[in-house]
Amino acid sequence: MSVSFVLEALVVLGCIVMGTRAGGVGVGLWGGVGTFILVFIFGEAPGDPPAAAIAIILAVVTTAALMQAAGGIDWMVAVAARVIEKRPKQITVIAPLTTFLFCVGSGTGNIIYPLLPVIYDVSYKNRIRPARPLTVTVVQSGIALAASPVSAAMAAMLTLTDVAPYDLGLGQILAITFPACVIGIIVTALVVNRMWKDLDDDPDIQAKIDSGELPAPQRSTDGESAASKLTYTKPGRNSAIVFLLGVVAIVFFGIFPDLRPSWEVEGETVLVDMTTTIVLIMFVVGSIILYVGRPKVSDVPDQSVFKAGMISAIALFGIAWLTATFIAAHEEYIISTIGEWVTSWPFIFALAVFLVAALTTSQSTATRTIVPIGLAAGLPAGVVTGMWAGALGGVYTLPANGTQIAAANFDRTGSTKLGTKLLDHSFFVPMLVLSVTTIVVGAAIGAIFF
Repeated sequence: MSVSFVLEALVVLGCIVMGTRAGGVGVGLWGGVGTFILVFIFGEAPGDPPAAAIAIILAVVTTAALMQAAGGIDWMVAVAARVIEKRPKQITVIAPLTTFLFCVGSGTGNIIYPLLPVIYDVSYKNRIRPARPLTVTVVQSGIALAASPVSAAMAAMLTLTDVAPYDLGLGQILAITFPACVIGIIVTALVVNRMWKDLDDDPDIQAKIDSGELPAPQRSTDGESAASKLTYTKPGRNSAIVFLLGVVAIVFFGIFPDLRPSWEVEGETVLVDMTTTIVLIMFVVGSIILYVGRPKVSDVPDQSVFKAGMISAIALFGIAWLTATFIAAHEEYIISTIGEWVTSWPFIFALAVFLVAALTTSQSTATRTIVPIGLAAGLPAGVVTGMWAGALGGVYTLPANGTQIAAANFDRTGSTKLGTKLLDHSFFVPMLVLSVTTIVVGAAIGAIFF
């Protein structure tokens, strides 16, 4: 192991830590600082910046923000809430699976915010401990983005695997991540259903009910429910449908690449790549939304989807450029040495993704930081993809995410706790079960079929 490798590795780790402490766009800025040090001080050639991934994020985020400004997210939330209310007794399974599908379709976990009070209301009225469906619903959004064709994490992953020699395209990635995530969610829900005391057996909650601090749990008889209070507009509904059809079109062209346009170059047939396909479809979808949804374009930068997407793009740009520069400079050493470790103990890779996700609370940052190392070390792309999906759940290791805080605040019973010792919060065990299950199932699917 050379001295330069150790020093440059310390620079990479140090910049990731500093970026994590700064948060948000600070992750990207510190990634740029690390790249500057590797280039100007250590004399390494700069790696390729993640232009393709950034292009996907910008196109998707702009279109999704247009859809949100038109009221499309409101329609998605209303539909999800009604699905959840139809089977209240199975809410610990139904709520996270329903929100998973909408996170996949929208490419963001922010969609669960307005659903949290609905989940609390339905579970409490049916005498189900609210922490059970709330925790599983929150932590599933950590891995859902690995199954979304339009998430920033998928944009980062696709640009790494949909190239020679891996040639693992969108269709193959979804064939691994989607079933792995669904199985992980179901297993987690079944485990969480056996955790903690039932609502009627919890003395603290019953004391709140007896004192009048909480109303006694009873189903509404006047037809009013949390879901019925959620409203949406026709333009919002139409915008959401157009956006989801765009997602379907992306998946379709990912599964059937021969249907994409092609041309001859020096006697070889060249297909339009998935980066170009996603960007162009999203631009078309966004233009259609302008007419069917009539969003106010000036409101687009104020949308939560747009703000979160821009932060992800900046963070991804800096950190991906840093890791690309480091890996390009030491690729031979990484393949010959670190490759042996990862080949002997493949789950070291999953642990690395998990830890970076926990530190940065960013799925896309964890993807571009660790996945290139796993691929360069020689792990099969299918196995890397399967473990990557589950390891992204690490974003909920610490109780610092907005969705965790919101869920705890909406739970008036106090059964959903943020804890006082970093790892004693209500989300920790569900997150571990979900991550481990999805990692194992995903790795198995990737190894057997890809």
